[in-house]
Amino acid sequence: MINTRLEEVINKQINAELYSAYLYLSMSAYFESINLPGFANWMRVQFEEEQFHGLKFLNYLVSRGGRVSLDAIEKPQFEWNSVIEVFEQTLEHEKHVTSLLNNIADIAEEEKDRATRNLMIWFIDEQVEEEGNAEKIINELKMIGGEGHGMLMLDREFATRTFVPPVGA
Repeated sequence: MINTRLEEVINKQINAELYSAYLYLSMSAYFESINLPGFANWMRVQFEEEQFHGLKFLNYLVSRGGRVSLDAIEKPQFEWNSVIEVFEQTLEHEKHVTSLLNNIADIAEEEKDRATRNLMIWFIDEQVEEEGNAEKIINELKMIGGEGHGMLMLDREFATRTFVPPVGA
């Protein structure tokens, strides 16, 4: 049985993951509106990943005898000034998520809950990848000035991205 303190922060994290999915779906719709279907696809894959993360936390909580309590999901932003701004916000959002996950890991350590600590290792490793992806894209967008032929090439590259649930996750 999971303790109440961890149950509470994991419930908050489920909400945070579902908000992340909602935010990335909004970003996808924004990219569709400015005729960047590849970028839209990239964000839809992010949307799917965040839904997967939310369900992973939900399933974990249920498996540990916890009670899931879903909150309302905040309305996400839906307009941006540039593609670069979208990815800068993505990076800042991922850094925020990293801090939330680190907090859960800290609580798991304090509570000596090794199962939750092990779960958090997977999520923290995932966050290193998430932040790295956003930083790489920001750097690429800055190299091409966020416009021109480079944008077309990135859009085509991003159109090929697919969601594949991690093995053993």
